[in-house]
Amino acid sequence: MRQPQKILLFVALGTALLALGATGGWWWASQPAPRAAKTEPASLQPGQGAGKVLYWYDPMVPQQHFDKPGKSPFMDMALVPKYADASGEETGVKIDPAVAQNLGVRLAKVEHIPLAFQAEVTGIIGFNERDVAVVQNRSVGFVERVWPLAPGDMVRAGQPLVEFLVPEWAAAQYELLAIRRSGDAGLLTAARDRLRLLGMPERMIGAVEKTGVVQSRYTVAAPIGGVIQSLDVRAGMTLMAGQTLARINGLSSVWLEAAVPQALADRVDTGDRVTATVAGEASPIEGHVASIVPVLQGATRTLQARIELPNRNGQLRPGMSAQVSLQGKSKGTALAVPTEAVIRTGRRALVMLAGEQGRYTPVEVSLGEEVGDQTVITAGLDEGQQVVASGQFLLDSEASLSGIAARPAEKTAMSASPAMDEAEATIKGIAPGEITLTHGPFKMLGMPGMTMTFPLGTPDLAQGFKAGDKVRVGVRQTDDGLVVERIERSGVGQ
Repeated sequence: MRQPQKILLFVALGTALLALGATGGWWWASQPAPRAAKTEPASLQPGQGAGKVLYWYDPMVPQQHFDKPGKSPFMDMALVPKYADASGEETGVKIDPAVAQNLGVRLAKVEHIPLAFQAEVTGIIGFNERDVAVVQNRSVGFVERVWPLAPGDMVRAGQPLVEFLVPEWAAAQYELLAIRRSGDAGLLTAARDRLRLLGMPERMIGAVEKTGVVQSRYTVAAPIGGVIQSLDVRAGMTLMAGQTLARINGLSSVWLEAAVPQALADRVDTGDRVTATVAGEASPIEGHVASIVPVLQGATRTLQARIELPNRNGQLRPGMSAQVSLQGKSKGTALAVPTEAVIRTGRRALVMLAGEQGRYTPVEVSLGEEVGDQTVITAGLDEGQQVVASGQFLLDSEASLSGIAARPAEKTAMSASPAMDEAEATIKGIAPGEITLTHGPFKMLGMPGMTMTFPLGTPDLAQGFKAGDKVRVGVRQTDDGLVVERIERSGVGQ
C-alpha cells in the first residue's frame, strides 16, 4: 500500500474512535449518579443510639474499663462502648425468652428457710459400752465345770456359764441350820448375814432354810443376753474372791460412731435426732445422739458422735457401716438460694439476678452456711428476687464478654436480718446502752462461751434486770459487731 493510502486509513480509524468515545461519555453522563455509601462511626457517642455510654472496654479484657474511646492497649482493635438503660444503670445481659428456654435457664426465688441443721456423714456400728455386764466370783472356790463357750458367742440371760465348789459355805450353812432349830431370831439373822458376806446368793440361802440341805456348789449364769467379750475361766482352776470370770456386752441397743467434720462439730448436740441407713436394711432406723467424744481425731480432723440405735431384732451387728443423716433443731430463719445457683470463683461468690424483659445481671453475694441443698445469703439479695439456678454459667460468661461488672454485695440491700443466735448467760453488769454477760457458746456464730460487753439493740432492753440474773439472750451479727436484741429470764419460753 502506498504512503498516502496508509495516512488516510489512520485518519479514518482515529475519527471512528473519537466518535465512539463521545457516544460512551454521553451515555455515562445520562445515567443517575450512585448514592454515596452511608458510613457509621466506629462507636456511638453518648446520647446516640442505645443511650448513655457508661464506659468503653476491650471484649478480650472486659474487666478493664476506660472513660473515653480509642484503641485497646491489649489488642489491635478499637474499644467498645457499654451503654446504660433509661435509668442510667447498666442494662445487664438481655436474652430473648425463647433463647433462654432453649438454653435451659431455670429461675429460683430468694426466700427465707428455717435454719435446721442437717448433715450427711458416715459411721460404723459398735457395741453400746453402757450395756455391759461383768461376771465375778465372790468367794474362794474351785471350778468344776465350764460350759462350752468362747469369746464372740451369743448367750441369753440366765444361761449357765461356770459351776464351782466353795468349801467355806458348808460350815456357815450348818451353823445357820442349827440356829434355825434353836429359834433365836437374832442369831438367825446374824447367820444369814455371814453367808451373804461369804458371797452366797440370796436365793441359795432361802433354799437352804427351806430344804435343810447344805449346798456347796453353785452355777454362775449370764445376767444379760448378748455377746461374750471375754471368758477367763477353765475347769480345775482355783478362783479368788473378786476374780472376773466373764464380760458380756448387750445387744438390745448399739452405738453408731459417726465422724462429724470439725467445721460442723458445734452444730451437733446431745439428743439430736438421727436417721441411719444400713446396707441390707429395708427401712431407715431412727435414733438419737447419746454423747459426743470431746477429743478430736487428729488424722481425720473429726469428732466422734455416739449415736444410740435400737436393735430390737438383732439385725444391727458391730462392724457394719451406715449412712447417717444428722438433724439438729431449728434456730431461726435466713434468706437462701439453691446452692446450684451460686457461682464460686475462688475469690468471691456470684449469682445471676433475673430482671425484667429478659435481663440478667451478675451480683456478688456473701454466703452463710449450707442447709441441705440451700445456701444462706447474708448480703447481696432481697427476699422475693429471682436468681438463675440453671444455665447461670453461660449467662455469666456472656456478661463478662460484654464488660458487665458484678454488682458488689455492699451496694445491694441486706437480704434480711441475720438469724438470731441464743445462749444462756449471767448478767455481770449493766451500763447505758450496753450489757456485760458471761455467756455460753453461740453455736450458729461459732463463738465459744466467755465474758464480754455487748451493745443493746434498744436502750431499755435491759430494764428490769440486774447483775447476777440468769437470762437467755439473743444476739445478731451486724456491721458493727454482735448486738443483743432479746433478753428474757432463763426458762421463759422454753
